[in-house]
Amino acid sequence: MSAEARKVVLVTRRTRLEELIAKHHTLAQAKFYIEHLGADFSDYLAENSAYARSLELTVRALEKWGRYQVVDRSYLPNFIFAPDDIVVALGQDGLVANSMKYLDGQPLIGLNPEPARWDGILLPFEPADLGAVLMDVARDRRPLKAITMAEARLTDGQVLRAVNDLFIGPRTHTSALYEIELGERRESQSSSGIIVSTGLGSTAWLKSVVTGSLGVAHAMQGWSGEAQYQPQPWDSARLTFAVREPFPSKASKTELVFGHVDAEQPLRLRSRMPENGVIFSDGVEVDYLRFTAGMEATVSVAARQGRLVV
Repeated sequence: MSAEARKVVLVTRRTRLEELIAKHHTLAQAKFYIEHLGADFSDYLAENSAYARSLELTVRALEKWGRYQVVDRSYLPNFIFAPDDIVVALGQDGLVANSMKYLDGQPLIGLNPEPARWDGILLPFEPADLGAVLMDVARDRRPLKAITMAEARLTDGQVLRAVNDLFIGPRTHTSALYEIELGERRESQSSSGIIVSTGLGSTAWLKSVVTGSLGVAHAMQGWSGEAQYQPQPWDSARLTFAVREPFPSKASKTELVFGHVDAEQPLRLRSRMPENGVIFSDGVEVDYLRFTAGMEATVSVAARQGRLVV
């Protein structure tokens, strides 16, 4: 197969306006809902228009390319990518992460649909760049950045990967009950859940968890220690976990609340939640594994890495 014959899979997403219309059925009802909340509906319209323009430019480039397929991100869990596919995600950053965790070595191109709105850490290109970038990728002339992924594997064989982070805990605002084990250390805990972060995710949810913990510690009377949080490289060979709001009691301990995980020393968890226990990744709550009483999970570095075109 020639380089130009490779298929391109374009991953898209609904805009906020499209989500509102799907929920409220009409544009007028969506507008009424937003304005009733005191929000600016024109911003929803502007974002939708910008995304539509970017999508049009992207599809034009793909039509010139040849073989392509458009997939909404809601279908990703069941979509089968070919080994030689080139994948394009039309922003934001979260769409790149949500796409990458379903790939197995395929190069991923992140397109920023609206640079004036989105910082685009994972979106180094714009739709106008796509034609030239595709040719470079197909001919192996474009560098690829390796990104470590996390993996949660249940004893029944189910697997969920994450590009940013995994959350293990309750679906609702209740206590997470589980046993946690790292190396020779093991204890029963009650908390609001565990965050396990990759190097890429160490600048996101994990950073907020650690920053909040440090802020509380600094505010405590009689404590004046100094600590500085350092994110990990995107291709770091280890993950970082943090237990959120651990509660000490006769039945729950709070010593194993922060640490690092690698391929040689995974994090092992056993659920004690009779219902509502879940594991979800990258902030997408609808893409999850059930994690209820008796189920066991092993969390470690995934064998596969993401490959982001830069």
